[in-house]
Parts: sequence; C-alpha cells; structure tokens
Amino acid sequence: MNWTLEVVIVPVSDVDRAKAFYADQLGFAVDHDTRAGDEVRIVQLTPPGSGCSIVIGKGVAPDMPPGSLQGLQLVVSDIHKARAQLVERGVEVSEVQVLGENPRPVPNALDNVGFVFFSDPDGNRWGVQQISTRG
Repeated sequence: MNWTLEVVIVPVSDVDRAKAFYADQLGFAVDHDTRAGDEVRIVQLTPPGSGCSIVIGKGVAPDMPPGSLQGLQLVVSDIHKARAQLVERGVEVSEVQVLGENPRPVPNALDNVGFVFFSDPDGNRWGVQQISTRG
C-alpha cells in the first residue's frame, strides 16, 4: 500500500500576502481559492512538478501560529539555478551551503548536500536541496 503525502498546512497571518508570495515569487500553481463563509478560506498551491501541495488560509489551522512551521523542504536538480530563480523573483534566499559530505559525489558534488534557505513573509522556514539523480 502506498502512503502519499498530499497536503501540508502552512500557517499564515495574511492570506492574500502569502498567496502572492507563493504564487508570484515562488511560482507555485494556485489550485484553488475557496471560501466557506466569512471565517474559512482555503488556498491550495502546488510547487512545479510536486505531488504535494500546501494549504494556506483562514480558519484552517487555528492552533498553529503564523510562521511556526519550520523545516519544509523542496528538492531541485540544480541548486544554483533554483537560487538564481528565487533571487530574480525577489525572494531573500541564502547563499548555497554544503551540509555534510556527499555520499555519492558523482555525477554532481552538490547532490544531497547542496542547500539554500528562505522564509515566507510570516517566517515559515523552507530549505531547498539539490538531488539531480537518485541512487
């Protein structure tokens, strides 16, 4: 039996600001923006090529303070291109960092160990890891 992670709730304080960040600056697709009365709004966004989406909104995670999610991670095949794209879109992103020793430095020395980091406007923290090939 497969167990797939499909949605992660990201707590935010301003839904429109967060939607603009994730859609316009990160390039996530807006899957839907649904309202259920005045107290519930659900915005689902999906990173390009991902099988897992995020949900931001109003009334979706009352026990999670905005900015409290840490350690979300995206994976890309080229960390330098990903970082350049983020910078071009106005995202404050770290320099490329090498964390640890690469267990398989061929074909690319940054695979598994090359990372950049950024936060959304509320302080939810994201990492981006390079994995160009899987073992």
